[in-house]
Amino acid sequence: MLILGIETSCDDTGISIIRVSEKKRPIFEILSNVVSSQIKTHAPFGGVVPNLAAREHLKNIEPCLKTALKEANVKMAEVDLIAVTYGPGLIPSLLIGVHFAKALAYKFKKPIIGINHIEAHIAAAFCSENSKFSPAIALVVSGGHTQLVLVKKIGDYKIIGETRDDAAGECFDKVAKLLNLGYPGGPKISEEAKKLKTKNHGLILPRPMISHKNYDFSFSGLKTAVLYLAQENRDKIKDEKFIQELCYETQQAIIDVLVSKTINAAKEYRAKTIILAGGVAANKELREQLAAAVKKIPDSLFLIPEFKLCTDNGAMIAITAYYNQKRIKPSNWKTIRADANLRLS
Repeated sequence: MLILGIETSCDDTGISIIRVSEKKRPIFEILSNVVSSQIKTHAPFGGVVPNLAAREHLKNIEPCLKTALKEANVKMAEVDLIAVTYGPGLIPSLLIGVHFAKALAYKFKKPIIGINHIEAHIAAAFCSENSKFSPAIALVVSGGHTQLVLVKKIGDYKIIGETRDDAAGECFDKVAKLLNLGYPGGPKISEEAKKLKTKNHGLILPRPMISHKNYDFSFSGLKTAVLYLAQENRDKIKDEKFIQELCYETQQAIIDVLVSKTINAAKEYRAKTIILAGGVAANKELREQLAAAVKKIPDSLFLIPEFKLCTDNGAMIAITAYYNQKRIKPSNWKTIRADANLRLS
């Protein structure tokens, strides 16, 4: 089975062709996974500008499709199913991908299926794992989302906690902008934190909501605390060591909250499988510290996508489509609608 996956929920244009073969379990072969980044476009603004993102998607989406088909050595006539992200995300960006996918479905008379972006991040983590993973706790963390999801089975999800304001990735971006480190913020802050030779420093930032008896998150206060700390130390703001200490403490504060809430949720719901997914899952420190915490839970399993499947991409959309087409009949192209506020259910 050949599946075309299209992803345009934010600022990455992703198109992938995958082949799925079935034996005892599905085997996914990623034939192509083309991603066109818009980092240079949005860097001057310190974040994604929705209308600029849509314009870039419009410019890049057809060349990405041609490249993906060429790399996969596949023709559109051979594709069995078209899958496209229809939410959540930025509505101008989503519309480009959805309308492009619908046009392809109409022209080549192919079935089409709409994919939830959050579900796709989760599916990217467990697609290559043969172990029974349900029930699982999934931490989905990115620039737009920070959620804890109880995964009862594929297609059956319950959001047990989410951010009340800024997502973790958004906090990284805003702190990096505040410190003039550039965009995207996560990799910039991580890079500076690695340079710190000693972890014994005097900076202490809050761990928002870490002691609350729920699984919600809040990172706006952490961002404000960094702002006040920077203002109080104006004479040090250009000092390399001070910046490194501030980046290290910011990153660690975010990780402490994410790990603590995730492990507590896994224990309460008796989940032996913990999934880390989303763009911030590429953060090496988060991966390592959550993996270490999971090891302390007897008979536990830690699932995480390979680095290339952490950030937005078409392959995760195509993989999710394979699972969904078994329980949700693919639609006629007319029925797909972009939904910026789509929820997991």
